[in-house]
Formats: sequence, structure tokens, C-alpha cells
Amino acid sequence: MGKIRLLLADDQVLFVESLRTVLEVRAKDIEVVGIAHDGATAVREAAACRPDILLLDVRMPGMDGVEAARLVAEQSPEVKVMMLTTFDDDEYVHEALAHGAVGYMLKNMPPNDLIASIRAVVSGTIQVSPQIMAKLLKEQASPGEADLAPELSGLSRREREILFFLSRGLDNQGIARRLFLAEQTVKNHISHLYAKLGVHERFEAMRLGREFNIESVCAYLARGLDQEISG
Repeated sequence: MGKIRLLLADDQVLFVESLRTVLEVRAKDIEVVGIAHDGATAVREAAACRPDILLLDVRMPGMDGVEAARLVAEQSPEVKVMMLTTFDDDEYVHEALAHGAVGYMLKNMPPNDLIASIRAVVSGTIQVSPQIMAKLLKEQASPGEADLAPELSGLSRREREILFFLSRGLDNQGIARRLFLAEQTVKNHISHLYAKLGVHERFEAMRLGREFNIESVCAYLARGLDQEISG
């Protein structure tokens, strides 16, 4: 496998230049192929240089990161988008993830953790900073929501397997690769799964999967995934 091609987008010039240096010095498998200082440029550069990952600041002048993520998903769908933010209660988090972002990270995270997250995203795992994840799951646990979810017995075997991988934070591409399915087939299964669970977004399904202890139902998948991660 070649180097991970990374495009950086942040309006803070000193921060983004420092980030490029840190990434290139500490991760020999990462190559920064470009830098953008606003959302519109990030969209153009993503289409021009086709990076593996666009690391995108949420708040930028003109076109913000959320709108840029939406346009990249439409125009360059093969580019994975990871968002960066300064605040763990950023108001844009749900919208960014809804537009297909596969990462939502805090700028103050240790460089080695960011590098690990970049590698994980390439392998098909959604990455969200623990502080943000905790808030997302807490938000979804409002009174009465759990009552809307049916029992696992109402799901097919394939839907249970997909719910397991969702609960582990894998993206559609990662699920498709592990279940030997087409990515569109995974999307179709997820749509049916949402309807059966009575949810509308990924993190609601993730919470219910954990609440229903889907891991125990799909122990055979858990063992394989854990071995893959540890290996």
C-alpha cells in the first residue's frame, strides 16, 4: 500500500503549516499533497488532487467546513472527510456527520492519536473524539427514545451483523469489505435497519446496538474484528 494522501484545510496558517510538519515528520506513511485556507479552495483541491483524506477545519471564513464537506461528498465521493474543531460541543457535528464526514476530531488531541485516527479512517473506521462521542450518545439517550426500538429478534441475521459493525464505528466501505458486499448493498441494508429500529441517523443506531448488547449476538464477528485490530 502506498502513502496516505492527505489534503489539509484550515484558515489558521500557522496551525496548518505546523500540522503538516508534524504529520510528515512523525508518520512516514502520510503525504500532505496540498493545503487550503478556506472551504471553497478545499473543494476545488479535493477534486484536483484526489487525496485519500481531506482533513477539514469546521469553522472557516466564507464557505465553512460543513458546506465544504457536503460538496466534496457530492463531487469527490471517494475522498474521505475528517473534520477538525476546537470545541467538543461544536454545533456543526450532527450536520457534518450527516453529510458523510467519517471523522470528527478535536484540534487539541495528541499528534500520535490524530495519526492513528487517520490510519483508522483509511481502513474503514469512523473516528470521533471521545469527548464528542460521549455527548452524541448522551444526546441520543433522551427519555422515551429507547421505547421506539424493536427487539433484535425483529432483525435479520445480516441486519444484526451490520448493526454490530455500526456499533463498532465502521463506515459503509469498511462494513462492505468485511461482509463481502457491495457498498450500495450495505447502504440498502442500513436503510432497512433504520426503519426497523425507528431511528434516523448512525449514532442512534450505534447507541441501540450497544444497548441491546449486539456484541454478544455477533461474537463471531467481534473475535475476527478484534484480531484484525490487534494484528
